[in-house]
Amino acid sequence: MPTVPLPDDPDLGQLRKQARDLQTSVRAAWPGSLDLVAELHPDGAPADPARWPLHAAQLVLARLYRFPSWPAMVRHVGIVAEHRRAPDTAPPSDDPATEFLRRVCLTFGGADGPLQATAAAVLDAHPGIARGDVWVAAARADVDEVARLLTADPGLAVREGGPHRWPPIAYLVFARHDPAPGRDAVVATARLLLDHGADPDTGYLWHGLPSPFTLLTGAFGGGEGGQPPHPHQHALARVLLDAGADPNDAQALYNRMFDPADDHLEILLAAGLGHGDGGPWRRRLGSALDSPAELLRQQLSWAVTHDLVGRVALLAEHGVDLLAPLPGRYGVAERPPYAVALTSGRFAVADLLERLGAAVPLEPTERVLAAVLAGDRSAVPDPDVLARARAARPGLVVWAAVAAGPDAVRLAVELGWDVSARARTDVPSEQGWETALHHAAGRGAVDLARLLLDLGADPTVRDGRFAATPAEWAGHAGHPELVSVLGRARPGR
Repeated sequence: MPTVPLPDDPDLGQLRKQARDLQTSVRAAWPGSLDLVAELHPDGAPADPARWPLHAAQLVLARLYRFPSWPAMVRHVGIVAEHRRAPDTAPPSDDPATEFLRRVCLTFGGADGPLQATAAAVLDAHPGIARGDVWVAAARADVDEVARLLTADPGLAVREGGPHRWPPIAYLVFARHDPAPGRDAVVATARLLLDHGADPDTGYLWHGLPSPFTLLTGAFGGGEGGQPPHPHQHALARVLLDAGADPNDAQALYNRMFDPADDHLEILLAAGLGHGDGGPWRRRLGSALDSPAELLRQQLSWAVTHDLVGRVALLAEHGVDLLAPLPGRYGVAERPPYAVALTSGRFAVADLLERLGAAVPLEPTERVLAAVLAGDRSAVPDPDVLARARAARPGLVVWAAVAAGPDAVRLAVELGWDVSARARTDVPSEQGWETALHHAAGRGAVDLARLLLDLGADPTVRDGRFAATPAEWAGHAGHPELVSVLGRARPGR
């Protein structure tokens, strides 16, 4: 049985119960539990299951979750509990200072954007909160008020408070005002707090997830919700890095990975991204966080599969290995970047890699996939190789619709790929998320939708995440013309 990651937001009470349940099932001689013990306990399956002790069950459970021992797992869960925050769940408060802070800071939840736009109204209604509260003063980048408060009590620089139990510098970095405070005020406030002992690696574990939302994360913004960066992100990031913030910031890199701009990456690379031991958060969390080298390889993987030629070039300039296999996450093939680029239809990236000396021979199925995504009808494959290519990437039509265009879609269907297969649309992966028709519907791509229907796409197929039809996707995304087109379509058209 393979090991698995620790569940998100782990609970020690639940883990203790799992260990007791495992002990009970082993004592009852359940075959599956005995097999698990045989694989993960150093002594193998017990000779006398009826007397199997709890400490043995705890060790097996810890090893199942990739820890060397039960105490190591308990320590990790304690660290998660200590640093866990859920700012997006903070309730409204009758205290105006608390409510201002709740509204003004990014929480990386669904309310971000509209929530921050309402913060100024709280301050306008209660102007007195601008004095006497170090967390409000920091959030407002009021350096004079922060200085006054620190003179009276220097310990305020590191004291947690406000609705999120953050130190003042976190409220400064995660705040989003309209209008924004000036650059000089933001930089001066950050430096003042750092000079008084604020930790440049301050962060928290969002809902207990292992990747910390650090000050650099707050400065750079981004993420799946497209949270805005701090208006003075570059100056703020440089102040933090100059003060010792570790540039190997997994969450900052992930959040900005989706944006084609590389300004954040240039700053972090200049500060040492990819080197060192990963900083204090990796020392706390261990292998739950990627190593510096692994962070860069995942950045390369995303850049290759999303045609980010400039990012690939930037990473190459900083010595990232262009020949070693990519990490293989999210279903992306664990193959060298050149092979992944061609089998993802990212031909500009492949051309760059070839110029940089990183071309590698393709496997036969990879040559087929690359030819289909290029819309190259001249590369007629051997039937056996074609069958293996279809088996390797059954959802190729989905990725062709995303990354290659109508010629590739037509060719894939002509060569036997299922036009109604489901796959992911954010990475070239076979995970069964949605069909190419869902993709067209969500994007409002009428011509692509008509092509897919002409090729036989089934408009009644539901996606694998939301159980919705393409027409429902079009309606949700605000594309009434496509709702009409899809509503009239019939399977097997």
